[in-house]
Parts: sequence; structure tokens; C-alpha cells
Amino acid sequence: MVRVIKAPEVRYAELLDCAQRLFFVHGYDNTTVNDIIHEAGLSKGAFYHYFDSKSALLEALAVRMARDSMTELQPILDDPELDAISRLNALFAGSRRYNIEYAPQIRKTFEVIFRPENIVLFHRMDQAVTAVVTPALAKILRQGAEQGVFDVPDPIAFAEMLLQFRLSLATMMNDALQQAKAGNVDAAAEALAERMRLYGLAIDRVLKLPDGTIEVAEKGFAYALISEQ
Repeated sequence: MVRVIKAPEVRYAELLDCAQRLFFVHGYDNTTVNDIIHEAGLSKGAFYHYFDSKSALLEALAVRMARDSMTELQPILDDPELDAISRLNALFAGSRRYNIEYAPQIRKTFEVIFRPENIVLFHRMDQAVTAVVTPALAKILRQGAEQGVFDVPDPIAFAEMLLQFRLSLATMMNDALQQAKAGNVDAAAEALAERMRLYGLAIDRVLKLPDGTIEVAEKGFAYALISEQ
């Protein structure tokens, strides 16, 4: 058999593609490195050339999904007709659509990263995703400051702080998922929706906007995110 030589970036993407399929079908815990290399048709040595562990691959997958999401949102972010408030709301609206589309995968990921033994992985994934999203958010905040609608002395610092707010949202998301698995879907969705409302309120007050200006969630979003129906 003739060996097919591919560029490193192609092999890297193929490994991510294979891992994504297996993680989303079988779950992260039920997928081994051997499963991934068999799916990709590579040797174990080739796998470890690109990733030093399965958790490193999961981190890279989270970064790619964040980049893909930002790529989908780029036309909105570049639309010259939008003011800063409309652009920020459009960013959250796009994020909601993405989260609903990938809700089953997101639920499986949360089951893994919020286990006590995976706290380091959680923070690595958060830092990686923050690095992807911060520049786009800072650009919107800078526009708002220039337009006089946001009180933002340092757009990058404020972008990083606003993204840190979402960590409490992630914790609440995990709690809601655990409640939903126990059968308390409605109560869990209500609690998560309220936390999302407060998240939006916190953004409003940091940016010194009227309450309710930034819409982080919408009716039914929390239920759709955690319900498996």
C-alpha cells in the first residue's frame, strides 16, 4: 500500500475531526486514544506528535469550535451598519444559535470538565477559548467607547473581565444539567434562565447601560440547552 503523505495541518485537522465524531457519539470517557488513531488511520506515535494527551486534544477541539463560531459570526462583527450595542447583542444571539445547535455535545463536554479531577482541564479550555474570543469582544467594546455608549477605559481588560463573568454561568449550567438528569428539568431551566438574566444585567451595569440593554438569553433558551427532549 502506498503511504499517503499529508501536510501536518491536514493531519492535525483530521485528528480533531475523528475525535469530535467519537466524543460526540460515544462520549469523551468512552473514547480512547486507540479509538481515535484507528478512526484516523494513524499510528500512536503520530498521535502523540500532535497531542501529548487526550485532554490536550479536547482542549484543541474547544479552541477550534470557538474559532468556527467566531468565523460564522464574522459577517455580523464586520457589518458597518451595526452600532456597538446591536453588534454586542448580535454576538450573543449568534452564540445562542451555536449553543442550541451543539447542545447535545455541550452537555457531554460539561459532564467531563466539571468533575473535580478535571479542574485543570476546565481552566485550560477556558483560557484557550478566552484567547480566541477576547479580541472580537474588545473590538466591539472599543467601538462602543468611541461612540460614547460604553464606559470602557480599557477594551481588552474589560473584555477579559466580562468573559470571566461567564465562569459563574458555566458553574450554574453544570448544576442545571445535574438537576435535569435527576428529572427536575423545569426547575433547572428556570434557575439557569435567571442566572443568564443576571449575567446580562451585570454586563449592562459594567458598561453603564440601562438594565435590559444586553440580551444574553431569550425565553426558552435555557430549557432548550439542558433538555434532552
